[in-house]
Amino acid sequence: MQPRRLIVEWLAQDRGGHLLLLFVLAAAVLVPICNLAVPADSPLHVSTYTVTLLGKYLCFALLAIALDLVWGYCGILSLGHGAFFALGGYAMGMYLMRQIGDRGVYGNADLPDFMVFLDWKELPWYWYGFDEFWFAALMVMVVPGLLAFVFGWLAFRSRVTGVYLSIITQALTYALMLAFFRNEMGFGGNNGLTDFKDILGYNLQSDATRIGLFLASAIALVLGYLLARYVVRSKLGRVVIAIRDAEARARFVGYKVEHYKLWVFVLSAVLAGIAGALYVPQVGIINPSEFSPLNSIELVVWVAIGGRGTLYGAVVGALLVNYAKTYFTGALPEVWLFALGALFVVVTLFLPKGLAGVVTLWRQRRGRRREAPA
Repeated sequence: MQPRRLIVEWLAQDRGGHLLLLFVLAAAVLVPICNLAVPADSPLHVSTYTVTLLGKYLCFALLAIALDLVWGYCGILSLGHGAFFALGGYAMGMYLMRQIGDRGVYGNADLPDFMVFLDWKELPWYWYGFDEFWFAALMVMVVPGLLAFVFGWLAFRSRVTGVYLSIITQALTYALMLAFFRNEMGFGGNNGLTDFKDILGYNLQSDATRIGLFLASAIALVLGYLLARYVVRSKLGRVVIAIRDAEARARFVGYKVEHYKLWVFVLSAVLAGIAGALYVPQVGIINPSEFSPLNSIELVVWVAIGGRGTLYGAVVGALLVNYAKTYFTGALPEVWLFALGALFVVVTLFLPKGLAGVVTLWRQRRGRRREAPA
């Protein structure tokens, strides 16, 4: 009975989150089996295209956790988290471009094809080191984290909050989008980075590599969730929640509010960068459109629909909305944006705590009915 009681207590602490983790782990086991071991003519077979699509959803789920960490628990509504996602993707894309070598269209072993086309004579200094995976993996975290640190230090130190901070974050990602569209920046301009061949020596088009990327995305999602859950349940997390609910009072008590905000904001940016790095090799391209403010706004919709301030709700929202997007953009492409907007309005007006809030409310009512006298 002792192990059973421990399992029940473990689930009761964060039932939704633990069920979500079990679901992700089960998918990480079943999807590769159904893709590699089940015959293609079987109804249980999962195609490689579906594996890639599921891997992309998992990357979006990790991105949703990153936003929920700062919005749901710290009260910072960031409309620019797509920038950190895109920067992580570009860092991985630069590594993948360096791996092409002389297999490109122009056969230049030192310069990517777009640089040869634009008549660049030598590789820019900021591309050095991206021929090594460890360096690219480091930059995936350092570049978004450094940008978040500089931006957060300036914004939080000036005590910019509320809608003003949201507008500034949106302006940040829009400025980066305009910059990366320029050919002289050295990131591929309009076309971005594409035509990737392999990663760590493995062909990106093979089924085994696709499965490996899917598993990497699942592991990153589980670890990202556990890290975020640990942070929000720690002493630091309790202070952050206090800042969200009563910032002036927390500052009056003596907490360095700016430091706590900055710490969580940087951690969130790093998680978003990791999600972008896993996303790029699966979709095969990264271009400036990933910086679009619309992507960051859509990310807010995912978290709001799933339920902010729960972490697992953000994941559920990301998975459901992106699945609906995939389906409706194929079946009814002209009404998808209207449906997404209507869904956001309905959730905001009638379900302010999202789908996770509905489940919590149902549990509370069920518990009260059990406790009520006969």
